[in-house]
Amino acid sequence: MKRKKSMGKTYDIAVIPGDGTGPEVVAEGLKALEAVAAMYDFTCHITTYDIGGEHYLATGETISGELLESLKTKDAIFLGAIGHPDVKPGILEKGILLKTRFELDQYINLRPVKLYEGVYTPIKDKLPEHVDFVVVRENTEGLYAGAGGFLKRGTAEEVAIQESINTRNGVERCIRYAFEFCKTRNRSRKVTLCGKTNVLTYAFDLWERTFYEVAEEYPDIAADYAHVDALCMWLVKNPEWFDVIVTDNMFGDIITDLGAMIQGGMGIAAGANINPAGVSMFEPIGGSAPKYTGQQKINPIAAILAVQLMLDTIGEKKAALSVEAGVANVLKNDMKDVAADKMGYSTGEIGDLVVDHIKENA
Repeated sequence: MKRKKSMGKTYDIAVIPGDGTGPEVVAEGLKALEAVAAMYDFTCHITTYDIGGEHYLATGETISGELLESLKTKDAIFLGAIGHPDVKPGILEKGILLKTRFELDQYINLRPVKLYEGVYTPIKDKLPEHVDFVVVRENTEGLYAGAGGFLKRGTAEEVAIQESINTRNGVERCIRYAFEFCKTRNRSRKVTLCGKTNVLTYAFDLWERTFYEVAEEYPDIAADYAHVDALCMWLVKNPEWFDVIVTDNMFGDIITDLGAMIQGGMGIAAGANINPAGVSMFEPIGGSAPKYTGQQKINPIAAILAVQLMLDTIGEKKAALSVEAGVANVLKNDMKDVAADKMGYSTGEIGDLVVDHIKENA
């Protein structure tokens, strides 16, 4: 019997397995992607790119202009991990990750922080209903723009300068994205600006003025402000206060790692580098974990949730919900722990369990 020809959409997906355990967790993310593609009548054409530490050690190249141009033609990018013990810190991060974000203008870093049932949080007496917020981090400016330099380097009078670059356009589009994203959530409908207006009086003067100007266009969404140090305390004490947090590149980098611990650990923390009008990149945020390479001991849940984020962003909402439901089921009913080598199952077995739950609930 001939199968009816699919009339669904086709997506061109770039896959960068990367370093360490990246290829292992990417494989499990692709299992989930394949399962929901069959269920919801769409197709993914996968192109795999050899980018990372091994490629750099062999060629001296991080990422070529030609490869970046190829990535710009894709519908999305699924990244495993970048980081190699034999490569000096900063080379791969700047040469691959930051360069890709800047070249593809992925000006939003989106980090959901959600506690799933069955996952331990170190925050006493907090339940899943208390931990469900999103951090919207500006992703192409601030201290990570690379502006600065040295004077008298290597001498006793050395001066190092690192400048934070904040443009009205960059700040406003990030803040506007946060308010628009808040409209899609069924939470408290509040956007909180995280900054340091009492010390960083130039950069966050711009952020604060722009924030409240944009907020006037969204009268049904509450707008408030918190200093970054106070916000770190409140995230631990009262995470339920927050719905959407918007902040600059540096502060966002810091508070999202705090958020990962609140939600149970790096093994379930996924993130997205988004260009709303272009190509976005989705990844687990836990790093390459080289000591576990090839051992099938690493938790793939973050990579599978990165696929969920990717599906939601490209418009396959039902497929995204199905993946998240499968993950939630495994976290609640199957896994002993979310930490590497403590899960009760291998990396591949966790991926299989997620797919089984996806298919059971089809």
